[in-house]
Amino acid sequence: MTEEYAAARYDEACALLPMRLRAAALAVDRRRKAEAEELRLRVERPLQLTLPEGEEALAGTRVIRSDMEQVLDRATEFSRYAAAETMRHGYITAEGGFRVGICGTALPQAEKNEGLRDVSSLAIRIPRVREGVARPSLPDLVEGGSPLSTLILSPPGGGKTTFLRDLVRLVSRGSRLAPPCRVSLVDERGELAAVHRGRPQLDVGDHTDVMDACPKALAVPMLLRSMNPQVIALDEVALPADVDAVCTAAGCGVALFATIHASSLQDLQGRRVGRALLECGVFRRAVLIRGRGGSRTARVERLP
Repeated sequence: MTEEYAAARYDEACALLPMRLRAAALAVDRRRKAEAEELRLRVERPLQLTLPEGEEALAGTRVIRSDMEQVLDRATEFSRYAAAETMRHGYITAEGGFRVGICGTALPQAEKNEGLRDVSSLAIRIPRVREGVARPSLPDLVEGGSPLSTLILSPPGGGKTTFLRDLVRLVSRGSRLAPPCRVSLVDERGELAAVHRGRPQLDVGDHTDVMDACPKALAVPMLLRSMNPQVIALDEVALPADVDAVCTAAGCGVALFATIHASSLQDLQGRRVGRALLECGVFRRAVLIRGRGGSRTARVERLP
């Protein structure tokens, strides 16, 4: 990924901002544009850039409540009704694959959130496709011409989603190691394929079917029944029900790719969900990602 491409994606994200905030955001230098991971808006606070080293306030900016409304209008193309379902879950996927996280006052009803009002914070995520990031690891993740079930680990913000997206793309397209595979991608939070109006905004391969905005425990059985996948990919396994879905899919002879928060296999063993994933015996390989930004490294380990 070139600095020019990374900076251009930043500029595209800035198009969601009101004009006065956009001007300040576009005025930063190219290096910070290329490194920025998010634009963060908080009412009565400066506009912030999320950089690898932390958040940086843009001098001379101050977010007001009407700024929030303008960003939401742009992100939903002035049709919040069409985005109501994902807004209930705290995010919107805008054209171009930009995921806007939303925080405010929840409207609970019958133990479910029916929406948000008085929006107080927005986080505009800047996704960048890093083609080839998983390629060096691919020979260790394929055996006998078929992909192996693989668990991808890193701390939050460590690059798991980026690695998984590229791994799905590579396996879907095929290589000298394995022919193209049918991949069913469960994109519960809209971060892997960034589907907007039925079309993935990010490249996940030619033989990939995306189930968007659906909990993993519901999506996996649906995909097994309807799409005949050879591989199922899931982001952020976090709940016992997610583990059950993984085990169900493995019992049907499907390879699994999944990510989970952990800094090491030892750390994973110390977590209830992580320990359950390892104990079910589904995964043959683990990819451990360390570092930040361009200094990230991925190491493959065999699992018993």
